[in-house]
Amino acid sequence: MAAKAIKVYAPGTVANMVCGFDVLGFALHEPADEMWMQLSDTPGIQIHPDPQYNLPTEPEKNVAGAALIALLEAAPAGTGFELKITKHIKPGSGVGSSAASAAGAVVGANALLGNIFSKEQLVQFAMFGEKVASGVKHADNIAPGIYGGVTLIRSIHPLDIIPLPSPDLHVTVVHPQIEVRTADARAILKKQLLLKDAIKQWGNVAGLVAGLTLKDYDLIGRSLEDYLIEPVRSILIPGFDEIKQRCKEKGALGGGISGSGPSIFMLSKTAETAHTVAAEMSAVYERLGVDYHTYVTTINQLGIRTEAIDSF
Repeated sequence: MAAKAIKVYAPGTVANMVCGFDVLGFALHEPADEMWMQLSDTPGIQIHPDPQYNLPTEPEKNVAGAALIALLEAAPAGTGFELKITKHIKPGSGVGSSAASAAGAVVGANALLGNIFSKEQLVQFAMFGEKVASGVKHADNIAPGIYGGVTLIRSIHPLDIIPLPSPDLHVTVVHPQIEVRTADARAILKKQLLLKDAIKQWGNVAGLVAGLTLKDYDLIGRSLEDYLIEPVRSILIPGFDEIKQRCKEKGALGGGISGSGPSIFMLSKTAETAHTVAAEMSAVYERLGVDYHTYVTTINQLGIRTEAIDSF
């Protein structure tokens, strides 16, 4: 029997994984948004957004609302949802804030309806929320949020998602307190690419997928290089090159821009190295006088989770 009300934990995600622009991503344990949802006697969608951010209440303008509108078109007639959101993932942070809202909303709605939709269908619904946020439907944040672990989006049209083996790695994320809008970060990308750079990129994507499959950490580290996107976007992030160099010198396998930034992530074999990496990140931003938050966590194998509650 489906629950009448539900609480949703929607984690942050790291998209691109350096070389896999729009096709690779993984889920984090933290930060994570909290959402409360219940079925409504009134058809449609009622949204109570987090008051600390100026987010729209009109469903079609809200990323969670747009995702739910798409879901309602396939849901039983007369279905209605009431939704309250507490954002712990700051919009524009680069760790999947919009995806957490969109994916969390459809996973919660599906639970309230008795899980009538597949994970692939939920990704399709949630992508409408990403379109509101960035103007483009992309799934590299949504898919790992819904599937958990690491995911490969082989294709959007038609949608083809492949869950990949998730290595037992530690993740360090630093979020400098500046905003980089996804739409702006896409707008500065080059329209034409050199073939020699594309070949290097394909090799790294293939190497990263192989490294994940084989649990070959050295191969993962060698493959975490981006010749196409990072060189352009990194200019938007203060201290990026120094952080990346210092973290690798302290033992990180590698890393780079999380999504469109400004957050930076690094992968490490041990918790000790991950905390050392966090200290290096902090030192750079302390010197630059930039406010920041750091997270030391691991890859979230489950992704979004829900629990039944009486009401909210």
